[in-house]
Parts: sequence; C-alpha cells; structure tokens
Amino acid sequence: MKSLITIAALILFISVLFYVITVYNRFQKLKNGAEATLGQIKVALKKRLDLLTQLVDSVKSYASFEKETLERITQLRSSVFKANTARDIDSLDRESRQILGNILVSVENYPDLKTSSLAKDINNSINELEDEIARHRYTYNNIVQEFNTMLDTFPSNLIGSTFGFRKMEYLEFEDRINQIPNLKW
Repeated sequence: MKSLITIAALILFISVLFYVITVYNRFQKLKNGAEATLGQIKVALKKRLDLLTQLVDSVKSYASFEKETLERITQLRSSVFKANTARDIDSLDRESRQILGNILVSVENYPDLKTSSLAKDINNSINELEDEIARHRYTYNNIVQEFNTMLDTFPSNLIGSTFGFRKMEYLEFEDRINQIPNLKW
C-alpha cells in the first residue's frame, strides 16, 4: 500500500512538473515570437523611411523641399533599431506617417511629379509596405493577446507570476491602422 501511494505521488509530481515546464515553454515561445514580430515591424518601418527618402529626393527635383524633412527622416531611420517597445515603434510609425502626409501635400502641388514613373513606383512600394506593417501588427497583437490571456487565467497565471512574466503591451497604432495613406497621384 505504501509503495502504491509513493508511486501515485511520484506520478503526480512528474505530471505537475511536466505541466509547469510546458506552460513555461509556451510563455517563452510567445515572448520570443512577439520580439521577432516587433523586429519585422522595425524592418518594415525602416523600409518605409527609406522609401520616404527616395520620395523626398524625387520631390526635391520639382519643388524646394524643407531640409528638416530629410534630416528628420534620417534621424528616424537611425532610431528604428533602437526602438525596443511597442510604444517606441508606435511613435516611429506616427512620425513617419506624419512626414509622409507632409510630402504628399507637396506632391499635390506639382502635377508633373504625380505622373513620374519613379513616384508611381514609390507609391506602389509604400502601399505594399503599409499592408506588410498591418499584417505584422496583427500577428504581434495576436501573440500578445495569447500571452496576456495566459497571465490572466488559472493555473498558467501561477506559473507566469512565479517566473516573473509581465503583461506585454499591444501595438495600437490608434486610428492610423485604418487610414492607409492616400498615395493616388
């Protein structure tokens, strides 16, 4: 009888240990997936800023364009890979969208620029990039939702708090996610 209780206790202990390891590994997998997706978003934001630089160069040939715009794009490009949180990336997205809007206002004043092949190519690339950023944001937020749900539900919340996991921030992009810049030249 004593050996039967010992075996049952050992099986219970191994089962609990296996569960803890499984849940811990799931937290780690989700955390790593979120970090990787943020990295993809940073790459896409850098691409957006690179395209904005090209767009500024094409606008320069038609209009006198503010030097500060190009300098700000350069600053943003250098800060893309320094951004480590969803809040940092959201800020980069907001600033690059604002620059894009300012450039588009300048472009509207020059009809010849609207028909240039370079401007059309950049337009197509930016539209594709906006879709890519939206996909990555969606993926990131799904990962964060699953991670945060595990931290909110029993018994995975016990394991998460034991190992010091904290809720992750969603990547909001506020209303801008529904407003792809109008690049119809």
